[in-house]
Order: sequence, then structure tokens, then C-alpha cells
Amino acid sequence: QALSRRVSSMGSKRRRKDEGTIIAATPATIDELRPYLSRWPELWAVEDSDVEFGRCLTESLEPFLLDLVQQGLADKTFARHRDHIEMLGGEIIRRRYDDPDLAKQPIDELLSNLIEEEGGPLIWPQITETAQRAFDATCRKLYRFLQQQERRK
Repeated sequence: QALSRRVSSMGSKRRRKDEGTIIAATPATIDELRPYLSRWPELWAVEDSDVEFGRCLTESLEPFLLDLVQQGLADKTFARHRDHIEMLGGEIIRRRYDDPDLAKQPIDELLSNLIEEEGGPLIWPQITETAQRAFDATCRKLYRFLQQQERRK
């Protein structure tokens, strides 16, 4: 929890008393995020074999999370997006069990099939409509980020 506060506070701003100007706090590095993210594969896993896939999925999502930190989002906003990405990972693992075709897809292809311009997959068990809309907002950000990455290739 302390790491969560530390990482999320890195996007906060502070006022320099002597000049009265606002400066951004030092952005986090991926190394500062990794201890938090390293727990995700075990949390998502249904079977031990899911842990390795979860690690690869987390590595694929790390650049997006780092980009969010570097945007200087408010603590609560960053935490919300981070939590939605964690939820997305769990949903991806669940869907791989329900759909054997998804289980065979590489992570990039899987993400592009589940994340769309309008949002992400419907979460199961079902969440409230408000929670799904918030989750979809994060997925739309992820979609735009992935599109940008693809154009850079």
C-alpha cells in the first residue's frame, strides 16, 4: 500500500514556495512500478501455467502504465486506471479458459481482439453499468496507446 501511495503520488504537483511556480514531481520508472505489478500474474492465475502468461501480459501492459504515470494524472485517476488494467488481466485469463481460440493467440493479437475503440470486454462476473463505463474508459485509453505504438513500428 505504501508503494501504491508512492507511485500514485509521483503524478502529483507541488508548489515551490520561493518562486510560486508549479513543478511536476519526478515521474516513476517502470522499476518503481514492478513490485506492485509482479503480484498480478499470481492473482490472475487459475492454474500454475497461467503465471507465465500473466507475466508476459504484465510486461506488455507496463509501457501503458508508465505512460499514465508520466502524464502526471491525479492520484485517484492513476489508481483507477491501474486497477482497471489489473481487472483486464484477470478477464483475459478467464476468457482464455472459455475460448480455446483466444488461448492460442499471442498477447498483442489477444489485446487487439478484446480492446476496441469503444472500450473493453464485458467483465464477468457482471459489474455495475457505472463500473463497466469506467473500465471502458481505461480500455479506450489503452486502445489509443496501442494504436500509437503500432503506428510507430
